[in-house]
Amino acid sequence: MSSATAVSEHTPVHHSGESTGVTNAKLGIWLFLASEIMLFSTLFTTYIVLRLGAASWPRGWDVLNVPLGMINTFVLITSSVTMVMAYAKAHEKNLKGFQTYMSLTIFLAFVFLINKGIEYSAHFRHNEFPSTSIFHAVYFTLTGLHGLHVIGGIIVNSTLLYLSKTDFDHPLFLGRVEGAGLYWHFVDIVWIFLFPALYLL
Repeated sequence: MSSATAVSEHTPVHHSGESTGVTNAKLGIWLFLASEIMLFSTLFTTYIVLRLGAASWPRGWDVLNVPLGMINTFVLITSSVTMVMAYAKAHEKNLKGFQTYMSLTIFLAFVFLINKGIEYSAHFRHNEFPSTSIFHAVYFTLTGLHGLHVIGGIIVNSTLLYLSKTDFDHPLFLGRVEGAGLYWHFVDIVWIFLFPALYLL
């Protein structure tokens, strides 16, 4: 036996492709959420700077619909619960349960948007627009961007609901539901920060 052969037999082999336990899809969604956190953090910081630098700033409860905002908070918290249940049912391979809870999640998202539409309509009837004041510019920018994220969640969740008819047993389907769930929880958490910052302070 040559020395080269002996070395090859006894030298440990290191594989560069070892699994980290994190799928590409999960890594991708976490990186995406990290960019979203930076986006909203920048907007929140801008809001704080503008508020501290303003000579006067209206109290949220004087100019915004706090009861409707509170209802929307409970709506999104409930939707997070139904999203968790949808993932649990997908993990259990319970198609009907998944479709039921995902449908509830989508329904609650529409309830949130309808309530926000009612609130926006009231502002517009009172001639309150983003150009009205710095406060309104901040309010419409933050809540409007959040609303766009809610719409994005509806599109993703509706797509998964539709695909569940044919791809429910696909090996990648559960991971897709998990990714959608992470995104939806992020959307809910953003609102939990938005509501007190804009409506209660």
